[in-house]
Amino acid sequence: MDFDNLHQILADLYESMIPFCEDMIGVSKGLAGLGALFYVAYRVWQALSRAEPIDVFPLLRPFALGLCIMFFPTIVLGTINAVMSPIVKGTHTILETQTIDLNVYQQQKDMLEYEARVREGKAWLVDDEEFDQRMKSLGITDAVEFGRMWGERFSYDIKMWFRDILRDLFELLFKASALVIDTLRTFFLIVLSILGPLAFAFAVYDGFQATLTQWLARYISVYLWLPISDLFSSVLARIQTLMIESDLKQLADPNFIPDGSSGLYIVFLIIGIIGYFTVPTVAGWIVHSGGTGAFGGAVNKTASKAGGIAGGLAGSVAGNVGGRLLGK
Repeated sequence: MDFDNLHQILADLYESMIPFCEDMIGVSKGLAGLGALFYVAYRVWQALSRAEPIDVFPLLRPFALGLCIMFFPTIVLGTINAVMSPIVKGTHTILETQTIDLNVYQQQKDMLEYEARVREGKAWLVDDEEFDQRMKSLGITDAVEFGRMWGERFSYDIKMWFRDILRDLFELLFKASALVIDTLRTFFLIVLSILGPLAFAFAVYDGFQATLTQWLARYISVYLWLPISDLFSSVLARIQTLMIESDLKQLADPNFIPDGSSGLYIVFLIIGIIGYFTVPTVAGWIVHSGGTGAFGGAVNKTASKAGGIAGGLAGSVAGNVGGRLLGK
């Protein structure tokens, strides 16, 4: 499953849905025109009743909003997206750089692990061809050695199979979490884009002026979900790269024998799954928009509970490992 292709589909979906805001522009122009009439008439009548000069500059506000409504896809959405898109591209470039480094180090680690098995004299554990040659070289009198090697190879294969199943499962959940955030982001942006002209029209009326700033804040906040998730993925990829660099230093020692464990890698995948659902909270720190309704609260509550569970699990694992090391 190509998750990058799915992210591109979501981006294309957003672009294809933007023209639908044209259907709201006609309604919004009528609503804004009525609001502008009340807005201007009230202030002109108020100035005349007090025998005060009419201040023309504040009266231009509804006309400016009307201009934004008429050319909403170009002036409003086009300007915001043009300003924000370099941020998305920049964070995605950072992510791609960290991912490339991670893949290179992983290949080096796999090669050194194979060399470590060769030094141990158990290359047949990881090499099928070497295992077949060793089996063919054994005679009838080597039945005990045959059984020992076959049992050890079977145990090693079961361990690696179970490890790969867990790793693939959590990798799938990790990528799915990023896809969930991107899908919700795309849905919110489409809704805000299509109904944006209505928000601008209501902003003409007295008492609804805050609608404009809230719409802008929420649109920018939701738009930032993708670059923030890319930065989060970059941090995790960098942590994994540093872990692999540490493993490479250990594997360079001729006396070091790898155990084939991927526990820390799986733990960081769990942290990543939980961390993705804190992206809306982080975006709210950058641009305060008052939240995105019940979804933000539910996500934060779920992430807090999951973080407590993951922390307890990591603590129990660390305590178990520490106890074993102290016991030795």
